Amino acid sequence: MKAFSVLTPGSYTTIQDQGRYGYQQMGVPISGALDTFAFQAANLLVGNHKNTAAIEITVMGPRLEMAGEAGVAVTGAEIGITLNDQPVEGWKSFRVKPGDILDVQQVKAGCRAYLALSGGIDVPEVMGSRSTYVGGKIGGYHGRVLKAGDVIKCGEAEHPARAREIPSDMIPDYPAEIAIRAIPGPQDDFFREGLDIIFQSDFMVSTKADRMGYRLQGPKVELRKGAPKSIISEPTMPGGVQIPADEQPIILLVEQTVGGYTKIVTVISVDLPKVAQATPGDTIRFKKVSLETAHSLYQKQLKKMQDLEEILARQ
Repeated sequence: MKAFSVLTPGSYTTIQDQGRYGYQQMGVPISGALDTFAFQAANLLVGNHKNTAAIEITVMGPRLEMAGEAGVAVTGAEIGITLNDQPVEGWKSFRVKPGDILDVQQVKAGCRAYLALSGGIDVPEVMGSRSTYVGGKIGGYHGRVLKAGDVIKCGEAEHPARAREIPSDMIPDYPAEIAIRAIPGPQDDFFREGLDIIFQSDFMVSTKADRMGYRLQGPKVELRKGAPKSIISEPTMPGGVQIPADEQPIILLVEQTVGGYTKIVTVISVDLPKVAQATPGDTIRFKKVSLETAHSLYQKQLKKMQDLEEILARQ
């Protein structure tokens, strides 16, 4: 079913799902939605499976002309939304019909928003995922960001009979000062004072922040005397914090596969959405936690999503 036409595309609008796993050894990164909670919540609001392909919006959203009836929800960053010039709230589902104009504007807090339609975005699977990897020109809509004139289809689905909304106490905040929990390693033994610096300092998000990684600015994170400046390139994972030659941290995200810089700490998975919602100029401070704490927080996040599924199913 034809879902919508793109009138204006926004600053960086792509199709993403849960990601593309199992191909990093071939140089193909995971990709996928950066803020997994907001992405999954948008899908649940419109009755989709939580990992159905949706639209990821960065900073400035698109203007769309709807071509069919569908349930729609926008979650994530605080952002202006109008339907036929009438304001619409985020984190709630609503219906659209042919000819409606949906305008997702500029973020007010946070960086990324997610737009889900009932039935999901219908694009071909590539290596088991519909996610867009722009660097490799694969997945999504022709392997690229959306452009004016694109016509996007969605799958057949029944939208929930009544509007759904996320409970207010489950909606994240997107402050400009962000605490990020991290585990030392895997190369923390390459550092001494550098570990104290990473956990005791404030770092500013630079303008070099994208789906590959976030480069930070702050005090230099120095290697211990005699430690090599780089390591043999090895596989990377989202959340690894590299220390390159300029000694300024880089938080790796979903479009990196290998790296030869030491990784002083690893951001825990439940806090990666906080990184994804940071914008240039925001402040990040790392907080040290144990692996056991990271596992516990991950289980709590799974329970939160399970609770949300049950709450929305009853609405």
